[in-house]
Amino acid sequence: MDTAAVSRFEASRSRLASLAYRLLGSAADAEDTVQDAFLRWQAADREHIEVPEAWLTKVVTNLALDRLRSAKVRHERAVGAWMPEPLLDGDPMLGPADTVEQRESVTLAVLTLMERLSPVERAVYVLREAFAYSHAEIAGILDITESGSQQHAHRARRRIAAAGHGTDLDHASARRIVEAFVDAASSGRTERLVALLTDDATGISDGAGLGLAAKLIRYSSPERIAGAVRAGFKPTPAKRRLAGGSPSIHAAVVNGCPAMLATLDDRVVGVMILEIRDDKIAGVRGIAAPDRLGRLTDEWQRQEHDVPLIESW
Repeated sequence: MDTAAVSRFEASRSRLASLAYRLLGSAADAEDTVQDAFLRWQAADREHIEVPEAWLTKVVTNLALDRLRSAKVRHERAVGAWMPEPLLDGDPMLGPADTVEQRESVTLAVLTLMERLSPVERAVYVLREAFAYSHAEIAGILDITESGSQQHAHRARRRIAAAGHGTDLDHASARRIVEAFVDAASSGRTERLVALLTDDATGISDGAGLGLAAKLIRYSSPERIAGAVRAGFKPTPAKRRLAGGSPSIHAAVVNGCPAMLATLDDRVVGVMILEIRDDKIAGVRGIAAPDRLGRLTDEWQRQEHDVPLIESW
């Protein structure tokens, strides 16, 4: 392939990766999808492609939908062990973030709720809300009617409306939220943690990184969340052996939400993401499986870090 064709594809790579990530909830799958699109681009009769960006968008969208429809993916997500892959603020795969809709479309809460949508509904929602495609353009990408696109968008918005968590937080605000959470978790008093949570707060954990085969652990009340977090914050020799040492605890922003990172030797070994609603914490997501933290670690290593909240846990 000539240099110009490669350059044209590379100019779209970040946007295509962001699209694929929103559709799939996995950075690794998004990268594979974009690479498959590159192979299609390489083999295509490019002289007859009038608008390369539109062609590539259609290819990536449909490749991602094929992945969502595959038996393997459906099984992995049905057994109760799947969670979206977290991305650190500043990662180009997070994509456009100019509007509230764009920022909310990449939160873990929305990515999780999108699992309830059909693949086509999911694609319409992402193309419309995150990338501002018209319904006419979406109809062409998905080979559906314009009215069909409008109907899919309406159903998707209705189902996802419940995930209206605040994402308009700067780093200073996010740090204050995480500082309060860490202080309460370290105090030994669960009532302090409960006070930070909404009455209907929920928690979910991947089981401290015990692998994708393990089912997710869910906590259905503020008291259960507080108890689990308090237990998790109490260091023990066994926990330190599992982590490989004594991690530092940092405040960060992950998928648009305040987050707490546990790092060891410049490697992220765990992340806790806090979903905010009405100035309180409505959701807590804990992720420690190494295969969910690879890209987050790569981005962490590229960035400068604030002073840790806890130097050595």
